[in-house]
Amino acid sequence: MNQQLERLFLIAEKKERLIIGLMSGTSLDGLDIALCKISGSGKRTKLALIEFKTSPFDEEFRNSVRSVFAKKNVDLELLCQLNASVALKHAELILEALKEWNILPQAVDAIASHGQTIYHAPQRLTGNLQQPNSTLQIGDGDHIAVKTGIITISDFRQKHLAAGGEGAPLAAYGDYLLFSDERENRILLNIGGIANFTFLPSANTNQQAYATDVGPGNTLMNQYTLAHFGKEMDEDAHIAKQGKVQNGLLSELESNVFFSESFPKTTGPELFSLAYLHNAQEKSNSSGIPHEDVLATLCEFSANSIVNSILKQVQGLENVCIYVSGGGLHNPLLMDKIRAGLKAYPVESFEKLGLNPDAKEACLFALLANETLAGKPENVQQIKDSPAVCMGKISFP
Repeated sequence: MNQQLERLFLIAEKKERLIIGLMSGTSLDGLDIALCKISGSGKRTKLALIEFKTSPFDEEFRNSVRSVFAKKNVDLELLCQLNASVALKHAELILEALKEWNILPQAVDAIASHGQTIYHAPQRLTGNLQQPNSTLQIGDGDHIAVKTGIITISDFRQKHLAAGGEGAPLAAYGDYLLFSDERENRILLNIGGIANFTFLPSANTNQQAYATDVGPGNTLMNQYTLAHFGKEMDEDAHIAKQGKVQNGLLSELESNVFFSESFPKTTGPELFSLAYLHNAQEKSNSSGIPHEDVLATLCEFSANSIVNSILKQVQGLENVCIYVSGGGLHNPLLMDKIRAGLKAYPVESFEKLGLNPDAKEACLFALLANETLAGKPENVQQIKDSPAVCMGKISFP
């Protein structure tokens, strides 16, 4: 037997596996690196977060990725180069983290790499029914595996697409296996660039678990802050708090057909871009309003998208709780608006479920890798409109 295949077999047979989960979102603030100890598979999975850090990206790296992010026309030579350079950057940051944690690379069983999304193109977004659902993440797994010496599982979203899904969101798989509860109906809300939630019904309902995007989370606020204030984000909503919500603009922002579509659904910054905002400003005659008012309105837009979607799902249900993770959890104005809109239900940090909310997405990709190594598709066959598959491509050092 090939030595690498034998090594993979032995890892799959272990009672516990040490897996690094990686996540880099559309905000491009840095790489989330979660070192997880995982045992079992399926509903018997146990995950413990051993170490976690977010390694920031430098401005040059951010700008290089932004030059190809969510754009229909890009420099193909640069794109090819970035597929390798993003992977090498991620590998470098992994090795730095392991050194900081005094852990040898050979002690790690696998790396689960989400990669860097540069374009998301489901049919519902493109409107082109002649082409299949598609998405593209760069950061080649072979480069990570060779540079770190660790087996790498990457490119998770392609199997989801191939099996009939839209490639996103994938959170339902890990959320369903780890956080389903017998008595509590749970909404696991993640506010990244795009906001999404996983609905986990209690055993008392006849409903199925699923994950869905609901609209913009931080992406429009971050894009606008960078464009007009030269900052990566409106930290603590300092700028937005100084503005007033412009209802005409808000109404235009909320008029897109996406918001009336049924769950589950997916979207991305390809739709919710500055062009989307500018179009809404033109239609509402609000192009000249203060930047502070724009940010206040964008915050209201994100909050309304989240609140309205959750209320639609939990209508008629009892014993509901919402648990929040992602960067939006640190936006006090956004969270105040969400809590006000969901005042009938408790809204908690994901930490209450025993996991660092900032590490959640990276941990969930570690879990997806664990299912690829030791699980089976049947473990997730109860998730609504999601293919029962194990995902990811395996790269050997």
